[in-house]
Amino acid sequence: MRIGFQGEPYSYSDQASSELFPDNDRAGYPSFVAAFDALRDGAVDRLVLPIENSTTGSVLPVLDRLLPGNVYVTGEHLVEVRHALLAVPGATEEGLKTVRSHPEALSQAEGFLTHHGLTPIPTHDTAGAVRQVAEHRDPTEAALAPERAAGPHGLVVLRTGVIDRSHNTTRFFVLAPGTQQIPDDADKTTVSFVTSHHPGALALALTEFGLRGANLTRIESRPSEAAWNYRFYVDFRHQPGPGGLKSVLDPPMATLADLRVLGTYTAAEH
Repeated sequence: MRIGFQGEPYSYSDQASSELFPDNDRAGYPSFVAAFDALRDGAVDRLVLPIENSTTGSVLPVLDRLLPGNVYVTGEHLVEVRHALLAVPGATEEGLKTVRSHPEALSQAEGFLTHHGLTPIPTHDTAGAVRQVAEHRDPTEAALAPERAAGPHGLVVLRTGVIDRSHNTTRFFVLAPGTQQIPDDADKTTVSFVTSHHPGALALALTEFGLRGANLTRIESRPSEAAWNYRFYVDFRHQPGPGGLKSVLDPPMATLADLRVLGTYTAAEH
């Protein structure tokens, strides 16, 4: 089985995919679009992609590509994210002017960067930023990236723990093509739906989820196919297996429309 992720070796996505699939071949892709295309075309059998960060919230380019539903979520994985400032030998923290990294990583350390007067430069990937800093050989430039990426690129670590919130953790989804057979131990599900346009429709839907024994852990609204209409994405815990999911979704809820199950999987422990 071949595993795809977005980014380069030594990125957080590479770390997540290696922790989940240590014995499988892995391939990095320069963008989320390219990664989804690789899964669709059969170049990889699974994708490991970030879906949410405890500091900055949802990774919308991934969330928005979970529909039209030709992929499903087969697992989740948590990675504690502790960025470091990496620079060329001889560089000093006081001499830095710019910091390169993925936009999500830069957002997770925005307070630190602003306080120290450092100009953020967005790049496609944390590990890609490390490679660029190594290539530029500019002592005023650093990468905000995993500490383990320094050695392979000949860089030094100027500071560790460069994050605004100590709990900074990224949640990854494992995605597979096709349709799913629900495992017996799967106790968490991601769904997408729209509601009717009348007062209290969403509140009624969420109440019914609770009455049916679902423990909602996340809700997100995103623009739907029609202008100024919105689709909701919800994660919830339930009793394990197909029967546990059925107890929540069957019979269909009258308050929901176009309900799509995006995957049922075993919850990662927080």
